[in-house]
Amino acid sequence: MTTIAADPKRMGAKVGLTSALHTWGSALTHYPHIHMIVPGGGLSPYGIKWVACKPGFFLHVRVLARLFRCLFIDGLLALRQAGELSFFGDHEGLVDTATFTKWLAPFRKSEWVVYAKPPFGGPAAVLAYLSRYTHRVAISNHRFKSADADTVAFRWKDYRVKRGDWTCPVFVPPQVLV
Repeated sequence: MTTIAADPKRMGAKVGLTSALHTWGSALTHYPHIHMIVPGGGLSPYGIKWVACKPGFFLHVRVLARLFRCLFIDGLLALRQAGELSFFGDHEGLVDTATFTKWLAPFRKSEWVVYAKPPFGGPAAVLAYLSRYTHRVAISNHRFKSADADTVAFRWKDYRVKRGDWTCPVFVPPQVLV
């Protein structure tokens, strides 16, 4: 975000931001994504004046998506080279360099999604948004339906079906209950 915003062809400004990384979606599936709040502009390169973004337009989402993809893949490669990645189960074969490189290739071509919303309606709206995304756990108390020695059942949403919440029993291994 800061790299693209600082580019004189884009905005040419130093922007601030607040972000929260999520690794799950509301259906409790693996869904890594980031919620980010940025001001509608930033400071000029020497901090002398405010540089506003174009009305209704912050930064080009396709440019951001491609940079995010590149940085993420480069980060994965660096972690792998430093021996910081571990592979388990179906992914154990990725320990081999050639296999890892082949596995990673399609991700270089896939389109990432950056969704940008219009500005909030003031500080109170920003605070309300942030609190929804930074002070929530995956399975909050209101989702729990029942629990016994063998299972825990909780409600979750299946957006493919428009009927509302579902109850999902989950086996809990005994060592977890100790």
